[in-house]
Amino acid sequence: MTFQGSGSIGSGNVTGGGGGGGGGRIALGGGAGLIITIVALLFGVNPGQIMGGGTTTQNTTGSAQIQQHIDSCTYEMANQGDEICRIVATTKSLDTIWPTLYSRYTAPKTNIFSGSVNTGCGAATSATGPFYCPADQTVYIDPSFFSEVLVGQLGGSDDALSQEYVVAHEYGHHVQNLTGALQHGQGSNAGSVRIELQADCYAGVWANHADDGTGDALLKPLTAEDIERVGQTARAIGDDSIQGANSNKEGWTHGSAAQRSRWFGIGYQYGDMNKCDTFAVSNP
Repeated sequence: MTFQGSGSIGSGNVTGGGGGGGGGRIALGGGAGLIITIVALLFGVNPGQIMGGGTTTQNTTGSAQIQQHIDSCTYEMANQGDEICRIVATTKSLDTIWPTLYSRYTAPKTNIFSGSVNTGCGAATSATGPFYCPADQTVYIDPSFFSEVLVGQLGGSDDALSQEYVVAHEYGHHVQNLTGALQHGQGSNAGSVRIELQADCYAGVWANHADDGTGDALLKPLTAEDIERVGQTARAIGDDSIQGANSNKEGWTHGSAAQRSRWFGIGYQYGDMNKCDTFAVSNP
């Protein structure tokens, strides 16, 4: 799978490092299938040390280097496996597709960082995994997550579309913030599962439209192998895959491997966000 087009991508709403400080509403992970507590268990740290109301010490030189990288991104670099440029190209595709699907869509910001970042939801580190902060309407991603955690620790695919699925999932949370659906996920694990599965479905909806063969869509037509690799990644980040098949389902927050793969598939099959109403079914 490759992007169409050539030359400069343009940074759009993507920045490097930095972010808004201070406390706010909790961030939503899920591109990796990892909420804060699960990530903490994986990395053996206190969840409060991963994301809180404080600030982190940021490497401003590193942030400047990331920004320079973003500004220099081309489609050729994205297609050659440059993870930062792949993120930038994916956000451009998402911001092209979603306004055609939801009339009230406004583009979020995306912040590519390394190590640590201050956000509207508090301070975060790379251990948090990719997440969306509703307070500042920004998606935060440390690219090292893809190889070190998604593939290295969780067994997800290193395929390009799998990485784009992670970005698209976090954009799905932004769409939920715009529609008001995020409110349904507050206060219970069951609600959180439905929120995360809907974001998976929205990622599938984007993929359906992003490979429609037009230059504006940006993705070249996807293959069955592309979709299967996304399924591999979705299964790898299911609650039962991370916590164990015999773990207490009442403690799940993102859905099982089968659920996550299935809801991405529903979105991709129909390309209709109305098919993604995970709150309207008794057993998502």
